[in-house]
Amino acid sequence: MRNISYKKIIIIAVFLIGAYFFGGGIAMLVQAAGKNAVKEEANWGLGFHTEGQPPTGNVTSEELKKYDTYYIGDTGKKVIYLTFDAGYENGNTPAILEALKKHNAHATFFIVGNYIKTSPELVKQMVEEGHHVANHTYNHPNMSSISSKEAFEKEITSLETEYEAVTGQKMTKYYRPPQGKYSTKNLEMAKDMGYKTFFWSLAYVDWYQDKQPTKEEAFKKLLGRIHPGAIVLLHSTSKTNGAIMDELLTKWEEMGYTFGVLDDIVAGN
Repeated sequence: MRNISYKKIIIIAVFLIGAYFFGGGIAMLVQAAGKNAVKEEANWGLGFHTEGQPPTGNVTSEELKKYDTYYIGDTGKKVIYLTFDAGYENGNTPAILEALKKHNAHATFFIVGNYIKTSPELVKQMVEEGHHVANHTYNHPNMSSISSKEAFEKEITSLETEYEAVTGQKMTKYYRPPQGKYSTKNLEMAKDMGYKTFFWSLAYVDWYQDKQPTKEEAFKKLLGRIHPGAIVLLHSTSKTNGAIMDELLTKWEEMGYTFGVLDDIVAGN
């Protein structure tokens, strides 16, 4: 140690400090990149930071576009995209359809096999009234656990076949993973099948039948968090949604919003 000059010690110290901070910076960049990348298996999630402003997704719009996947529309326009997940029918869809018709709003209904089997007339009504009926899989499984191309395609095509038998039409190639659970393989498989995948930028806890939100609770979330370009996820099984739909659409219109369709998002990308 005595043979090493103070100058050399200083140079070594500067090098070590620089390496520490540079390495930390690289690690932070890697961590940030990982946060914005589509995970191998994940649950769709959102972060709301400012009321009335678009949330951030756990994956960026730019990254999702690689898989023909979207969660939000044009955030520069006060347009709302209405979507409903329909796992089964319990009497609330007719009121929802009536409100949509009154406001000349067209929605996308993501349905499963059970819905077509039990409620074919409602499916036909959706189509006749100008709504999209789209793919929420046949059995509503955790799709992120499905790695086989054959198993994935079976969930998708089985629903297509049932839909075509009931309506005489081809199903719109829009797909929503059940429960928002997905994997990179799933998104790639959907894309390979010609599907566009849609998550959402606004939803609230409306699916528990024995614990439905009050009107006030629903409005607090759906009015407070609405934002330009919002893809709104609601459940057609919700008694609250059926009861408030007309008033909800009216309030959104009074806030200056109009209703678009998912086709517009696809066309804009």
